[in-house]
Amino acid sequence: MKALVLLALLGCLVPGGLGMYYTRCQLAQTLQQLGLDGYMGYSLANWVCMAAHESSYNTQATHYNSWDGSTDFGIFQINSRYWCQNGDEYSSNICQIPCSDLLSNNLSVDVECAKIIAQDSNGMSAWVAWKSYCQGQDLWQYVEGCGV
Repeated sequence: MKALVLLALLGCLVPGGLGMYYTRCQLAQTLQQLGLDGYMGYSLANWVCMAAHESSYNTQATHYNSWDGSTDFGIFQINSRYWCQNGDEYSSNICQIPCSDLLSNNLSVDVECAKIIAQDSNGMSAWVAWKSYCQGQDLWQYVEGCGV
């Protein structure tokens, strides 16, 4: 337990722009603190599963989508075409944030945008990885042993 607390404190010392890889339990605890457990009816395990398959818990993950020129950003791989603004690229920017804000180890911006996405009529189905790997599955292993 002391090691987990020490890791969390060290994570706070890393400058926001550097990003980090969360462990499964670090992410579960952080997302719970930020209010995602049960948000819009989705368990914490759904959010952790989705992040595992979208970014491997990497806050600096990006993925360029050549089919439409958009990019996915951060731990939840939030797309620049709809949810955030990436430079001069066209975007609906529904979350009203620059995409670069999603690359920090501080997940509060990512979570607030994810909440907006989850409120959409598609809910978590907006994330292809969630539909492919998490939807309708037993997800207990994503939060097991994490104290959440």
